[in-house]
Amino acid sequence: MTWPRPVPVIGDRTHAAERAADPSGWAFDPATVEALHTVIGARRDIRRYRPDPVPPEVLRGVLEAGHRAPSVGHSQPWRFVVVTGQQTRDRAAVLADRERLRQAGQLTPDRRARLLDLQLEGIREAPVGVVVACDRRTHATGVLGRATFPDADLWSCACAIQNMWLAARAAGLGMGWVTLFRPADLAALLHLPDGVETLGWLCLGWPDERPPEPGLVRHGWSSRAPLDEVVLHERWPADGSPEAPVSHLAGPQPEAVVAARDTGDDLLAVPGSLGVLDRAVDRVLALPGAEPAGGTLLVVAGDHPVAAAHAVSAYPSSVTADVLAATGTGESLGASTARQAGLRVVAHHALSPDPQGDLLTADALTPAAAAALVAEGRALGRALAAHGLVCLGEVGIGNTTVAAALACGLLGLGPDDAVGLGAGADAAMLERKRAVVRGALDRARAAHGAALAEPMTALAALGGPEVAVLAGVTLGAAAAGVPVVLDGLVTSVAAAVAVRLEPAAQAALVAGQRSRERAHAEVLTELGLEPLLDLRLRAGEGVGAALAAQLLLTALRARRTAGRVS
Repeated sequence: MTWPRPVPVIGDRTHAAERAADPSGWAFDPATVEALHTVIGARRDIRRYRPDPVPPEVLRGVLEAGHRAPSVGHSQPWRFVVVTGQQTRDRAAVLADRERLRQAGQLTPDRRARLLDLQLEGIREAPVGVVVACDRRTHATGVLGRATFPDADLWSCACAIQNMWLAARAAGLGMGWVTLFRPADLAALLHLPDGVETLGWLCLGWPDERPPEPGLVRHGWSSRAPLDEVVLHERWPADGSPEAPVSHLAGPQPEAVVAARDTGDDLLAVPGSLGVLDRAVDRVLALPGAEPAGGTLLVVAGDHPVAAAHAVSAYPSSVTADVLAATGTGESLGASTARQAGLRVVAHHALSPDPQGDLLTADALTPAAAAALVAEGRALGRALAAHGLVCLGEVGIGNTTVAAALACGLLGLGPDDAVGLGAGADAAMLERKRAVVRGALDRARAAHGAALAEPMTALAALGGPEVAVLAGVTLGAAAAGVPVVLDGLVTSVAAAVAVRLEPAAQAALVAGQRSRERAHAEVLTELGLEPLLDLRLRAGEGVGAALAAQLLLTALRARRTAGRVS
């Protein structure tokens, strides 16, 4: 049945169907667009002014335009210091004159003469000065977007200046941006507190010139570069650095990503009603494979000499074979959980074709063995993709030590931040595990140097057979356009290897859970994935992946069968 669409009384009243029918429907009319481009093209750096006052309402309109500028994290870091007092302008003019001569002294004689010939009396002539200052006292990590680009607050203030410039030009005012100041001198003049930085002085007033082109162009200082000279495509050209490896996978096209999201926009529900699940459903529907109605839990087992050689597990290595056999009969915890979710169960023992090392004294795998195991996993992943979701599980005594070592090698983590207790371990065993991982990292870095940053080198040096197979399964399923649901640390580290090999594989990943293992949260962050579950699980065997798959399949069915709006 189709229901009338609830239209919000506030916010965006449009609907995905409307936006899809007319993607350009948000555009202004042609006359407004032409006027905008006329103002942009006519903006000039004005240097000569009339002394006539600027009406308060016109000044406020210019400041309002600045205040409507975009700002990182909507932080609005700008502060507008409006200066009309003669004494302050006199002192500022002295600072600018002094700096003008200092800068001229650094130029060639010809350019020095041309700089000194320029009319730069705006501070004295313009009736209004506006100093744009940036309040940087909020720590960068407290503002969305500044933790990665700390100077984005300054860029936001520059956007405010541009807005003011365009609004002034539209009103017939002239504006000039004077940066011939030492920032500390201008800050002292205006008594700016520590942590507030100035971006210079804006002269504002009625222009006593109406230049048809920028002043520095007119005076032969420089010329405007052709647009084609400043537009680059994909990357900086021919800089001598190596090309990225050829990718064999491609993520979903924009059309598929948007179409997947649109399937949730016409439900009789608030957009994003299912929270993280809605995001996961969008992710699954954007993949090129058919919408999954079921799937398979794959449990891969691996043997690790580090367990017996260095006592890093509370359980004997024989438990690996026991749990794998129980998985094959459907009696392990992982297999039983998968059965409740309607998943098939496949058990697979990953065996290295070459002898394995113990991490501490030798690489875990030879390069040839690592490559062969990844290839084995690719073929397995392609086969499993025919049955829907591919859910990953593992079993292997000692493999949390292996996964922690590999996470350290790939992500640059320290052992204290990556190594957790594991199942049944005590404090003494935790210290042994950390010592083994620390020694393994030191050995691998000494043996491989910078090459340890390469995913296959790291996998061979610090990984294990089931990690290699799981990485291959991830690549094979992703290539088939099928979602891969991750379980704990081991499967997530394997996925990190896969994404380092083929970045587009990330689009196929769903994080089933965040486990108790210390490094797991860091690995999920590296993958850019938010987990569906956070139950503090200690079980491996794909239990978390199976529980998450049940949620995901339920959400997919709900998206498909829920009522639609007209």
